[in-house]
Formats: sequence, structure tokens, C-alpha cells
Amino acid sequence: MKIAVVGTGYVGLVTGTCFAETGNEVICVDIDQSKVDRLSNGEITIYEPGLEKLFLRNLKEGRLSFTTSLADGIKDAVIIFLALPTPPGADGAADLRYVLGVAEDIGKLLTDYKVLVDKSTVPVGTADKVREAVAKNYNGEFDVVSNPEFLREGVAVDDFMKPDRVVIGVSSERARKLMGDLYAPFVRSGNPVIYMDERSAELTKYAANSFLATKISFMNEIAQLCERLGADVDMVRLGIGSDDRIGKRFLFPGIGYGGSCFPKDVQALVQSASQVEYDFRILNAVMDVNEKQKTHLLPKIRRYFGNDLKGKKFALWGLAFKPNTDDIREAPALYMIDELIKEGASVTAFDPEAIRNVKQVLGDKISYAENQYDALQDADALVIATEWNEFRTPDFLKMVVRMRNKVIFDGRNLFDTKAIAELGFHYESVGRNTVTGSSK
Repeated sequence: MKIAVVGTGYVGLVTGTCFAETGNEVICVDIDQSKVDRLSNGEITIYEPGLEKLFLRNLKEGRLSFTTSLADGIKDAVIIFLALPTPPGADGAADLRYVLGVAEDIGKLLTDYKVLVDKSTVPVGTADKVREAVAKNYNGEFDVVSNPEFLREGVAVDDFMKPDRVVIGVSSERARKLMGDLYAPFVRSGNPVIYMDERSAELTKYAANSFLATKISFMNEIAQLCERLGADVDMVRLGIGSDDRIGKRFLFPGIGYGGSCFPKDVQALVQSASQVEYDFRILNAVMDVNEKQKTHLLPKIRRYFGNDLKGKKFALWGLAFKPNTDDIREAPALYMIDELIKEGASVTAFDPEAIRNVKQVLGDKISYAENQYDALQDADALVIATEWNEFRTPDFLKMVVRMRNKVIFDGRNLFDTKAIAELGFHYESVGRNTVTGSSK
């Protein structure tokens, strides 16, 4: 099948590459000429485990190509995926200018039947708006489908190639057949393709992400309570996660969720609710909890240093909003860096993948280390913001030699509290008791 994917961000590049991997001819369209040139020359523009191998193979075999020309991209395509940004506007509502602008341009170019697929996360009713945008300039046959993505950054390739489910919002039997044929290779093990109307499909994506964000924020509230009552959040997590009605996933406390999906999607669903005069009270609370949780470690840090951070040097492990990605959108680390700098501290950071992206945002406001141990040189304390695997079992002797004080503020609960105390560290985490060895 011939496919076009408009937009080459995380969703577009993963979508295009994975469809090419099953034998389809895929053309990806982007307005950024330099980005298209880099991709065409075999330079992948995002970090996503497992993606580069598939990308290079399909590029070499001619099943995957890139262009800045929308006309060339969609000319032979039967299905056109719209994988465009839908950033939050000032009021939190999803901004559809890119989606609708491209839909209108496509309408000017269509000469025969095609299926336009909303792959971007979009509010309820967007499929109708896309139809209207196309119909401004084209009065022939076409269909619009809602096919939300459920990709987790860091495991996006596995999620796409072996999906738990595929959700397709469609009202046309012709489009349903095409979409079913396209996804057949991905659901050979029997995982469901769930067909529904377009509005239900659009809401499904927001509902799924908002529920997961709620689960995370609930656990962070429990962690706050644990700290005040002397309970251990890890024990509570195990106790409730074994209940199959609740499940084990998304119960890890920390310093809040970030990334491109949860913050934006929760905001957008709240805004959609307000447009029909419904006050989504739970999600308003979720946003409030998460905003406060991003800086949860700061009161602990201030208290330890007597409310005077001026001149203190902090090592920071982790800049990405989660491990196995270079995505720093809404990353809690950035919020903590901002507050530490405001209070006169300096920060030296290390992240395996996200340093380049942070440099584009922060420049020389902080220092950057070549590895996790170099970041610790003469540090008054270590702050852990992202749970990269290489941070879980570090060489503590190397740490002790480099640090000025044996002090750790852990936003991801990486270490066992008893073991870290035996090593002589002052150690504060989330939802667990503070432990103190010989810290200085």
C-alpha cells in the first residue's frame, strides 16, 4: 500500500518507519528542508530505542522516503496520515491550526479518493472539522478516520509493531476495509482492532492518558501522606498493586509526569469539558498535584541547607522527562533547575541522550558533564530527576571520592534506603523516610 505521513516528529517518524517495515511504500512530508535532508541522508532526528535500525533498513530499500512537497507526498498515496503538532493554546485547548491548515491544502490537491487519518491527538469533533477543511476545495469522494496513537516514548517501536489494541474511528465501510488491511500485519497474534465512531476514538485517547495521569498523581498524593505519617510508599505500592482491579503499572511515585502527552492531553480534556459547561474536577486536581510535585524535592533541599542555597553546587542526574528518550518537554528536571538557579545555586547535569536538547533551551545557564560521575565533582549534593538504568547501580566509591558531601535527593526512588544509609549518605526520596549516614 502507498502511504503518506505528514509530519516527522516522534509520532510521524515512528509511524512512517513502522509501516514501511511491513512492506508499504511510505513518503513522509515535512516543511523543514534541513530536517528532510538529514532524514534522506540517513540521519535520524530523534532518539528512540530500536527505531534507527528499522529507519536505515527501509530507507536503503526504498520503502521510506522524505519530501517537503505535500503534492508529491500525497499524489500516489491511498492513505494520508496527519501526524502534526497540536500544542496547547493559552487556554489549554489543543491548537488545530496545523492539522486544519494541512487538511485545507490537501483539499486543493486531491483528484481522487483518499483516506485522511488523524494520527495526532485531537479534540472530539476534529474529524468533522478536517472534513469541512478538505471540502472547502474538493467536492469528490474522500474519508476521514480517527486513529489515535498509544505510543510510549522509549518503547514506541514495540508499541507500534505489537500494539495492545488499535483504535479506529470510522464511518465508511470503504475506509474501514483499507485501515483493516493496513493494520492486519500488526495484530496477527490476536490483539483487537476496535472500530468505533470518530468522536469516540478521539475521546478514547484523551481518556486513556488522563486516567494514567490521574493514577500517577494519586500515587504521588499517597507518597506525600506517607512522608507525614511515617509510612513507606514502596510498601503501599506493592500492597495495592497486587490487586488486579488496580494493577502494578503507573504506581511509582516521583516528581511528577512530563513529556508531550500527559500534560497536554489532560489540559485539553479539561478545556473540552469546559466548552460543554462541565467542570472536570478530578482532572483539575490532577494538574494541580502534578504542578506541585515537580518541585517536591526543593523544600527538602532547602531544609537540609538551612534555606540558603547561594553558592551551593548541585549535580543533576537526568534531564529527559523519562528514561530512554531525549524528550525534555515538561521535564521536572527543568523546573528544579530553574528554582535552584533562582536561589543562587549552580547545576552540573548529565543525561545519556537529552543534553543536546537542554542546551538549546538553557544554553550556558548550567554546566554539562560527559558522564554521570564527572557531574559529581565537588558537588554539595546530587539530585536525581530521571530513572535511567545506568543510575540504578552506580559505583558509590566513585561518587564519594568526587562529592563534597554525601547527600542525595532522589526524585525517582532508585536506591534502597537501608543500603544507602550504610554507605554513609544522607538520602531523601519520595514517600519514604529520610535516612542519614555520615553525610559530611
